[in-house]
Amino acid sequence: MSKVTVFVGVDYHQDSIQVCVMDAAGTTLANRRVGNSTEEVAAVVLPHGNDVRLAVEACSGSAALADELVTRWGWSVDMAHPGYVARIKQSPDKTDFCDARLLADLERVGYLPRVWLAPFAIRELRRLVRFRQQLVGQARNAKLRVQALLRENRTKCQDMHPWTKRWVAWVRAEAELSAESRWVAERWLREIEHLAREIRLVEKRLARLTSDDPVVEFLAGQKCVGLVTAATIRAEIGRFDRFRNGKQLSRFCGLAPRNASSGNRQADAGLIKAGNPQLRAVLVELAHRLKRWEPRWAKLALTMRMRGKKGSVIAAAIANRWVRWLFHQMQTVSQTT
Repeated sequence: MSKVTVFVGVDYHQDSIQVCVMDAAGTTLANRRVGNSTEEVAAVVLPHGNDVRLAVEACSGSAALADELVTRWGWSVDMAHPGYVARIKQSPDKTDFCDARLLADLERVGYLPRVWLAPFAIRELRRLVRFRQQLVGQARNAKLRVQALLRENRTKCQDMHPWTKRWVAWVRAEAELSAESRWVAERWLREIEHLAREIRLVEKRLARLTSDDPVVEFLAGQKCVGLVTAATIRAEIGRFDRFRNGKQLSRFCGLAPRNASSGNRQADAGLIKAGNPQLRAVLVELAHRLKRWEPRWAKLALTMRMRGKKGSVIAAAIANRWVRWLFHQMQTVSQTT
């Protein structure tokens, strides 16, 4: 049976999917809305061809759809970067009909801005890592609320660091708070304790989930890298061998300086606005530990400080170089997913 190649653009929504089918010449063979199921998508596509090249924008739920299309129907599926696709559009109008057609056309001509389709195991790890990050954010906000109550009541403990056990006991029993402020502070302190227990549970689950992962094992064996840092790097980067070099990996992590040169002016404009901000934050926090405890990076930090560089710039530079170093180290580590 001869192959008939068709190019498909899918505009994904929770309740429906817009499916556009094109042939190799760019003729639209079908463009219609169907329900959110791969059977209905296949019913539109398969009458026109059996060699399917499909494109779908990366969004919530689209990865699961792509997995099912690959495993059940054997199609070639590419995930598209929604930001870059939007820049390619020449029309200010936005409709599902036009969006699906654009994706199909970009897939046809080979200009689709692709992103990596993470396998199920990595997506599950990401879900757990990001849940922990959400819990940490809630705990941080609750602590800020308690400190705001202390400022409003103009009370402060001079001889204790905030959030030590002694300091928390002082807030509960000795801080000069009004009756309602003390009641509210107690509720926030209980919420913080509850979140701390939840975070510990998530970390135990992370340890079990990554116990047989060689990448996490290698990362956790590096100096100043703990379980949470290793799991976050693994979850957000996934496979290191999908990058061509360390610079590309560093740009993915949002750690490379952005070039802002024009004419005779040569300048940097801070870090590039790319990548997962939580991944960048974890790597910068790691850099602060490295420059304190690792002689190689401490020497670099001292050299930069003597040149007048700020601490934030030094940490970003160390994180950038560490990630590039890590890329080369990971070439010998087995990456199964």
